[in-house]
Amino acid sequence: MLDFNVLAEFSRTNCTGICAFLVPANIIATSLTIILTVMRRPINQVWKSVGLASIFALVMVLHVFTWFMIGVVMWPTYILLSLAISCLLTNFAAVLWHKYHLRNQSQTQGA
Repeated sequence: MLDFNVLAEFSRTNCTGICAFLVPANIIATSLTIILTVMRRPINQVWKSVGLASIFALVMVLHVFTWFMIGVVMWPTYILLSLAISCLLTNFAAVLWHKYHLRNQSQTQGA
């Protein structure tokens, strides 16, 4: 069975490595979502990018929460949390934007 305390301690112990991977991964994956949406790529490609970017963002949120659990409240934790939340919101907005333009495009072609 997976012990959450061991996982949280691993997250805090390897914070530098985890953040060194997750920060660029969040930015690159969210940028890919934006690019695919602006280029109006098929929705399945956008969903794959959104899924990957959301996984990275959720892992970042969980990583930050492990620091909040032990009482570490510093500016880096808030910056990382705001990065993860903004990536999640951007991915959600990209899906909505893609669906909105896809719906408008099909209505103008059908008229």
